[in-house]
Amino acid sequence: MQSNYGEIYRAWRSDHVAHWTEAARGVDWFEHPATVFDETLGVYGRWFPDGRGNTCHNCVDRHVEAGHGERTALIYDSPVTGRKARYSYAELLGEVNAMAAVLADHGVEKGDRVVIYMPMIPEAVFAMLASARIGAIHSVVFGGFAANELAARIEDSQAKLVVSASCGIEPNRIVAYKPLLDAAIGLSHHKPDHCLVLQRPEHEAELGEARDVDLGPALEAARGRTVPCASLAATDPLYILYTSGTTGQPKGVLRDNGGHMVALAWSMRAIYGVSPGEVFWAASDIGWVVGHSYIVYAPLLNGSATVLYEGKPVGTPDAGAFWRVVEEYKVSVLFTAPTAFRAIRKEDPEGALVKDYDLSSLRALFLAGERADPDTVQWAERVLGVPVIDHWWQTETGWTIAGNPLGLGQLPVKHGSPTVPMPGYELHVLDDAGHEVPPGTLGNIALKLPLPPGCLPTFWNADARFRAACLDEFPGYYKTADAGYVDEDGYVFIMSRTDDIINVAGHRLSTGAMEEVCASHPDVAECAVIGVADTVKGQIPAGFLVLNSGVSRESSVIEREVVGLVRDRIGPVAAFKTVICVKRLPKTRSGKILRGTMQKIADHEPWKMPATIDDPSILDEIAAALQTRGIGA
Repeated sequence: MQSNYGEIYRAWRSDHVAHWTEAARGVDWFEHPATVFDETLGVYGRWFPDGRGNTCHNCVDRHVEAGHGERTALIYDSPVTGRKARYSYAELLGEVNAMAAVLADHGVEKGDRVVIYMPMIPEAVFAMLASARIGAIHSVVFGGFAANELAARIEDSQAKLVVSASCGIEPNRIVAYKPLLDAAIGLSHHKPDHCLVLQRPEHEAELGEARDVDLGPALEAARGRTVPCASLAATDPLYILYTSGTTGQPKGVLRDNGGHMVALAWSMRAIYGVSPGEVFWAASDIGWVVGHSYIVYAPLLNGSATVLYEGKPVGTPDAGAFWRVVEEYKVSVLFTAPTAFRAIRKEDPEGALVKDYDLSSLRALFLAGERADPDTVQWAERVLGVPVIDHWWQTETGWTIAGNPLGLGQLPVKHGSPTVPMPGYELHVLDDAGHEVPPGTLGNIALKLPLPPGCLPTFWNADARFRAACLDEFPGYYKTADAGYVDEDGYVFIMSRTDDIINVAGHRLSTGAMEEVCASHPDVAECAVIGVADTVKGQIPAGFLVLNSGVSRESSVIEREVVGLVRDRIGPVAAFKTVICVKRLPKTRSGKILRGTMQKIADHEPWKMPATIDDPSILDEIAAALQTRGIGA
């Protein structure tokens, strides 16, 4: 299929109103917008300001009304409990109506905030859609999040109600949620009126407080009831998503109803190439933006089936877990984070387990959430035999900034690049003074305003903070806080966060480029490079390597080989001499490596335990490894 990306992108550049007018026809409106964009509204303008509709209606009701009620909507697969379930669109509508009735019975109205603190279970999806149905604003918080962080989100959102479960289930432990929820409410000055708690048989919670409600019986009693979809302005909020790792005053990314529907519905066809009725699997969590956009909303807007997976890429039970799901449900397109594939590769370096499964349904793998190093991409291409497509976006944008649009016809791949900007985004690379830099020059990635539909209009109740954080440094642009370059062909290369650009004896160097070289070593499963303070050079890089399972060679030999690779490919200017093999890297639950915390440990700076860390003990291991090399506290 020849790509018509260039034609569509040029058409958008010449008339963005016409582009988004056409895209808006892909969703149902109660009142079709007469105005596509009004630059006088909000912080930088608002999309479809006079349109009215409802996201839940577009995700569920309209498919049933169109005669597709028997089509599969939601597939639940839980290797940690052994439970599986399928919901047709008609069955999903019944479940969402019941949840909406329970919310309404407990006082939730349009504009109220609902915090959802749940594991990867169907009721979490029902709660999101039910909130959207009645016009409440949901805020999903990763199940098992620390009490103080949950408290900050309850307080900042002024949540009227919390929907939770008694526990979450990890491969080797059960996490009781109710004590964390109770502690969070104790810490918050704002107290929700009710907590709806779903009892899971693996661990039931004590419901002692007057505000506590057993959600299971309440849902059972509400089955068969119908709650109409609220008519909402396109500019009304759909959800607040607090960005991972925030401390102090949390930063709530706000998403609206109208632009969000239009952009996500367009993206499913144009970027992912997925048709109604096909199975799409985003192997993420609903606590993160990928889960919001591509587990829940976009597949359902598209009339596709979506997979809700309560498990891990390895350990539930092995490194073939993803392949089993693809085979069992005939997944057409898989979307996950590069860290998942690095974990699979570490346990199964040759991809031997792939041969045990029929993956003939799989057309493509999409990667996002962190930089996809070329070695991981090439490994996935080799073992899967399908296009592996890196694409780049952020919590703030909600959908792809730069990618390789499978639905428009795939462009040639350049490993290390998420390819080109999508229609809606005009991307520029700026120096620190805001001047555009030549092709191939590292700089600040910025997006010319206005941001397209689906992106955040502002932060929750914090317009001034949004301007200061994202718009003021480069007037007329949104600052992505990512660093990279654009080559002569217009391909985008995202090298690191701007905080990860290090200055070695006056040379600005990307730690991402060094990580790319480290990852190319055949014995390295994953890696991280940070900048460490140095009295002579200002900063020097330090590399951390996690080796593939089964590697028997001496780690010191591999460390020397990696130093040599960086010297050969980047040059002596990198001053890359410190490399340490470790068992694990500290990560957030979404798989992002906590490089900033590692750097603070190395530089003897004060640091706080990140709220989103997956396993706090790994930081002790990193500190000990640094000490053996005379670095850090």
